[in-house]
Amino acid sequence: MGSSTRKKNEKKKDFQKTKLKVGKARAKPTNFTDTSFRSKSIVVNQQSLSETAPEAAVQFRHNLSLAASSRSDNQRRDALAYLTSQISGGMNDRNSGNGSGSTSHNPVGTVGVLSKLLPLISDPAAPVRTQLLKLFRALPPDEVRPMAAKILLYVRAGITNLSSAVRDDALSTLEWLLEVAGEDLVSSPGGWLKTLNGFGAMMGWVAPPPPGSAGAGGVGSGWSSAPKSSFAAIATKSGSSSGGRRLATGGQAYARQIAALAKFLEIGLRREQPSPYDPKVLWDSLYRPPAATATIAKTNPFGHLNIFGAPRDEDSEMYADREDRQRVFAKRWQPTITTGVEEARKEGGAVGRAAATLRDVLETGMSDYDSTTIS
Repeated sequence: MGSSTRKKNEKKKDFQKTKLKVGKARAKPTNFTDTSFRSKSIVVNQQSLSETAPEAAVQFRHNLSLAASSRSDNQRRDALAYLTSQISGGMNDRNSGNGSGSTSHNPVGTVGVLSKLLPLISDPAAPVRTQLLKLFRALPPDEVRPMAAKILLYVRAGITNLSSAVRDDALSTLEWLLEVAGEDLVSSPGGWLKTLNGFGAMMGWVAPPPPGSAGAGGVGSGWSSAPKSSFAAIATKSGSSSGGRRLATGGQAYARQIAALAKFLEIGLRREQPSPYDPKVLWDSLYRPPAATATIAKTNPFGHLNIFGAPRDEDSEMYADREDRQRVFAKRWQPTITTGVEEARKEGGAVGRAAATLRDVLETGMSDYDSTTIS
């Protein structure tokens, strides 16, 4: 009897929960291995305080590489913020007369920074584009002007992007470029007609193709042309059925586009002010080597001749003076823009006011143009 009772009790133990006393640790298993340890310090690889920090130039290049090639949106934004703070500090030092501060804060130069970061104009992340525009505004304008033609390539790609947010930020970049390098922009190769074509694609103002081109609509062309709707018009139409907030957004974007076009045409069609005659300046320009600032301001003084470049068409041509820009504008874009201005004025509001400003710019810029004297 005793053995049978003992066996029953042993079987019951498997189905009974052991009661533990409060504060008493649970019994450790027989195969337990103690892995705890004590340390008086923590050493992280490559972050020891005993090592010297990398130089500012190394950090600048590292953040420039992160901003241009990192896959993380936050990392690109933070790298751009670091670059902006460094460049802004260099500009403040130079403005205060503390030497060439921009060189020490920007070891790669403005050309190196722009060459790496220009593709970010069409970046899909909005915080990255916003921080990029802050960095652009921190750059010295005299060093941006020689890069106006290259910047314009990425700006034109941005203002015709399918994303409305990318188009708006690219338009902000174009407004900044018109402020710091407007004259260099309109006189660069493709800077006049190709930019007008970009504005037309963005706003839905379609100009007829030039005579003799493959896209010119004729009797025997076999193709019919239909008006294209602009991105701004699409946003306005979609907003009219879903509430006033989206409608206002589309109208504001359209007004900004018209205002930017007015600024662009005002710079391109502006009357050139003749400089006063100075015989000393004349003889210095003929017989003395150009200064470093003059060389930077115009790195390719004979670029309009296109001696060694690829053959250019009418859109890619360099229109260096106002008369050439007036001639090609009157032939290609003036009727289309005039029609678009009249339609925009009928909308009223911010769009109507921007269209009225654009009409005044056209009247002032083309008032002295005579199409009969220039072929």
